[in-house]
Amino acid sequence: MSADTHAHGAPKHPYHLVDPSPWPVVGAMSAGIMFFGAVLYMHPDMLGKGLEPGLKSIGAWAIAPGVLGVLYTMWMWWADVINEATFKGNHTPVVRLHHRYGMVMFIASEVMFFVAFFWAFFHAALHGVDGVWPPKGIVPFDAFHLPFMNTLILLTSGCTVTWAHHALIEGDRKGLLQGLGLTVILGIAFTALQAYEYSHAAFGFKEGIYPSTFFMATGFHGFHVIIGTTFLIVCWFRALKGHFKPEHHFGFEAAAWYWHFVDVVWLFLFCAVYWWGS
Repeated sequence: MSADTHAHGAPKHPYHLVDPSPWPVVGAMSAGIMFFGAVLYMHPDMLGKGLEPGLKSIGAWAIAPGVLGVLYTMWMWWADVINEATFKGNHTPVVRLHHRYGMVMFIASEVMFFVAFFWAFFHAALHGVDGVWPPKGIVPFDAFHLPFMNTLILLTSGCTVTWAHHALIEGDRKGLLQGLGLTVILGIAFTALQAYEYSHAAFGFKEGIYPSTFFMATGFHGFHVIIGTTFLIVCWFRALKGHFKPEHHFGFEAAAWYWHFVDVVWLFLFCAVYWWGS
């Protein structure tokens, strides 16, 4: 009998005391190998001169198993969480409320992450060399070409994910799958268009403050779109398996919140970086 249950097996409280798990240790070791390999690859002279070729090779070989270990840890750990939520019934209303608090704080931290890039962009723009922005020699993108198309795509995806959420609440499984599927397709389309845009950029990352702040802000946003799309793909398969119920679907709710956050950040990027900044 565990310490958090009565003699007859009923829980003493609504909180979830997680079982011992190997994934924090495995994940930490994998991340350590991955980052040590990356640092060794980028700075092979850190352990002494004359060893650079060998150390660089070791670093390159260390990155791959580290990445695979991190991905395996993520897969198994999230599988355990899904099992706890869907099949074991450990995610009580109190636990789900705390998960919501956690997701809100996570998104707040992501907001501050992007604030740093906006701060750098505006600081450079408002104190530009000779009062000129973009700097001389930089040809910015036309805000109302591909960036505007991507804005329409993301705004539409915000509508489709909201449609999927309302369909879930109303018990419409078909609408849930359709809305989620369309959102995933739109997310992939956004990423493809942004990759095409980058391939036709008239400036490179190392060509000054404008390219650096531009690629850092929009590039990290694109990375978040890929994460959000992956999040929604997982939700689509979970919805297909019937994991979500109208009263119990925090996994999907968190994905929808994250996707709306990605949408809002893009609106700021479009208005500030593409439109005002050009």
